[in-house]
Amino acid sequence: MKISAFPKCYLDDISVQRTMSVFDWIEMAKSLGAEGLEMYVGFFPTLDNAFVDAVGEAIAKAGFAMPMMCCSPDFTHRDPEVRRREIEKEAGMIRVTRRLGGPGAICRILSGQRYPDVSLEEGIGWVVEAIETLIPVAREYEIVLGMENHYKDGYWSYPEFAQKMDVFLRVIDAIPERTYFGVQYDPSNAIVAGDDPIALLERVADRVVSMHASDRYLAEGTTLDELRQSDGTLGYSPNLRHGVTGQGLNDYDRIFSILAAAGYDGWVSIEDGMNGMDEMRQSIDFLKRMRAKYFEK
Repeated sequence: MKISAFPKCYLDDISVQRTMSVFDWIEMAKSLGAEGLEMYVGFFPTLDNAFVDAVGEAIAKAGFAMPMMCCSPDFTHRDPEVRRREIEKEAGMIRVTRRLGGPGAICRILSGQRYPDVSLEEGIGWVVEAIETLIPVAREYEIVLGMENHYKDGYWSYPEFAQKMDVFLRVIDAIPERTYFGVQYDPSNAIVAGDDPIALLERVADRVVSMHASDRYLAEGTTLDELRQSDGTLGYSPNLRHGVTGQGLNDYDRIFSILAAAGYDGWVSIEDGMNGMDEMRQSIDFLKRMRAKYFEK
């Protein structure tokens, strides 16, 4: 198990406001004690090879690996031309991932948005078709597509089409590829979906290729049942808060015991820091303790 970091706390600063650059983040991350830095497509104002290579050089110079590129393709749009462009964009990011992370790096893949006018069967068909189209590209570049049980890209209008566990599993089960396609597991996203993170992990443990580690806390006096919406999800309620990993709702002892039993040896990335860099350091220290407990016997 290897530990990386993703700056969820600075996502808008780097990707939208551009008040901070990816190079600033790489420099700041030196103090965290992580071994890798995840990237996000929004960190790149251009995908020009010179800029991509400059980012790669900065990551390497700082002593990090680049284990995963977080992409958010939208394969559920009703317009087939839009879906085609999304496939092309993801193919381009597979090539960028290889340039930055080398063979075996993960390129995250999502299903798309839960558009009100798209049926369950239509959406599943389009998502599976898109992923099957991209697997040969991933194979060519020796990159692994990791489908995340996601809530919602911050810049989307609708939540994730495959947010709920039953839909997510239908997509995963429809794709037999196991070398260049797997699961990017996020236990906190399962909580937000109103699902059991442990039940999901037990179902996909043998297909997990990467993992995000964060935690959620209930505001005082709040219960999970009170946060449930009509579709069974919780969403990003203000009463479901971020905090230090290992001190919230997720049972990380159970999570890491399942992963260790399944022979997992990939990356686990802290995806947080919403309350500052100090909490991110504490979260990374927690992951190191979990690694020693479950993976270094």
